[in-house]
Amino acid sequence: MALIAYDDMDAAAFAETRHLRDDDLATWRAAIGRYFRPRPGMRLLDLGCGTGSWTRAFRAWWPRVEVVAVEPAAAMRERAVIRPVLPGAADDIPLADASLDAVWLSTVIHHLPDLPAAAREIRRVLKPGAPVLIRSAFAGRHEAISLFRWFPEAVEVLDRYPSIAGVEAAFATAGFTTAGCEPVPQVSARSLAEAAAGLRRAAHTPLQLISDEAYAAGVARLNEAARTRSGPVVDALDLLVLR
Repeated sequence: MALIAYDDMDAAAFAETRHLRDDDLATWRAAIGRYFRPRPGMRLLDLGCGTGSWTRAFRAWWPRVEVVAVEPAAAMRERAVIRPVLPGAADDIPLADASLDAVWLSTVIHHLPDLPAAAREIRRVLKPGAPVLIRSAFAGRHEAISLFRWFPEAVEVLDRYPSIAGVEAAFATAGFTTAGCEPVPQVSARSLAEAAAGLRRAAHTPLQLISDEAYAAGVARLNEAARTRSGPVVDALDLLVLR
């Protein structure tokens, strides 16, 4: 089972608050470009695409690359900002063998109940040597993510996520090796006040899985800090690349 089952409220909150602005994606485009060199006719899978913000970005960046979106949750597919979105999952990808030049998974890996099974299925659909690009928060790596500063109880939830070493080991069973791993900074909000005003508990798995009391205390800490702190909110998630 995934850590949460996405319903319509979750999907709505995700669509409202978890899409990065187009001009805040430059660091990710540069990081991805170190491992995936797009050429006309290539096919890229956005696996677990959610409401489709990354598919939309990839199609804008690389209009001659075919970007395929797959998402298991019906609520997410219904709210997607792109079409089409195919139903499917990491262990049941509705695509042919060796038909893809890259697979992208953004904040998805912790929802996969059987990582070795997912690795085998991803290996099946990838061409030899093609990369798996995993954008995620990983267990034990909360320091660069501001959410955990205001909600320290959520660190215990993050530590239930796969670790980088755990993902590497699971994918090694399908023949993958690590090609790179780096933290990628991003502007998550223009200010702490904007972050506080736009916070939606349903959009963040770690916040859904802490107590109501811990969530309320974190909101109070965030709002107090937002009254005095200026400047953008810069977080860093990891990009783990396997081949």
